[in-house]
Amino acid sequence: MSATTDFVAAQNQNRRNTMVLLAVLTLLAGGIGYLVGALLETESSGSLPAVSQMGIAAAGLMAAVSIGWSAISLAVGDKMVLSMAGAKVIEKHDAPQLYNVVEEISIAAGVPMPRVMVLETDALNAFATGNKVGNGTIAVTRGLLNSLNRDELQGVVAHEMAHLRNLDTRYMVVVGVTVGLIALVCDMALRTMNLGRMRSDDRKGSSGGGILIIVLLVVAILAPLAAKAVQMAVSRQREYLADATSVQFTRNPNGLISALGKLADKAAPFPGVSRATQHLFIVNPINQFTSKTPALLATHPDIDDRIARLRNLGA
Repeated sequence: MSATTDFVAAQNQNRRNTMVLLAVLTLLAGGIGYLVGALLETESSGSLPAVSQMGIAAAGLMAAVSIGWSAISLAVGDKMVLSMAGAKVIEKHDAPQLYNVVEEISIAAGVPMPRVMVLETDALNAFATGNKVGNGTIAVTRGLLNSLNRDELQGVVAHEMAHLRNLDTRYMVVVGVTVGLIALVCDMALRTMNLGRMRSDDRKGSSGGGILIIVLLVVAILAPLAAKAVQMAVSRQREYLADATSVQFTRNPNGLISALGKLADKAAPFPGVSRATQHLFIVNPINQFTSKTPALLATHPDIDDRIARLRNLGA
């Protein structure tokens, strides 16, 4: 029998893991900026500097653009996601049980009552969005409302409330924007790097410059894949954390365990879902992942692994 797991310790571990992954992603973005700047400085001076001032400036520019881009996304990203998904705001009389569950979990979590929305589809799924704890939204599908009992619904709502309280929605926006920025810069580097224009004389064709070009080419090809892998890893860590936090709110892992089993069987694509938003849902509506799924492709952990961890929490 495996050792029991303290859900508070699990939350702390997942937070640490996520911060490490975000740091890796930020360093990757800055590193790409430095390489691009160093290559430009080498082209203009004819030699590779020990420390590239232009590279440092480019790395700082990457960071500044990422922060600005993230700020804009945080300001309007939740509205765009909800609009794309076709979510509709409901009142208490529209779905009394759902509304009551959200109210009680909101109290247990110590966060302001979020907006409650419904997606009119028979698929079973749910997601949360919001750029701050006091401005959150929990959206569930009609199929989920019709298929889950109260304990299961409570588990799902607690999972989504955990995303709001832990600011996972903000994390994922920042991570997604940084990944997009890395991919954009790498694509621009590959498109604009014209090796035929590099002169072969001593000033332009130094061995240092040639090595830098090769390094930048390799990085420009591999960095978007590495960044995507980090994004997926962050997404998986946040799902583990939300599962653990939901148990803290409900003191009953069985509801979420049962709900995950049903969602795994009934998750399906529906209008408004895309690859850009698939990581937001409690289970991926487009793909199902197992322990054998490559890390680069998996936005969510294996359902069986999530259920096993839940069974072990506080046991």
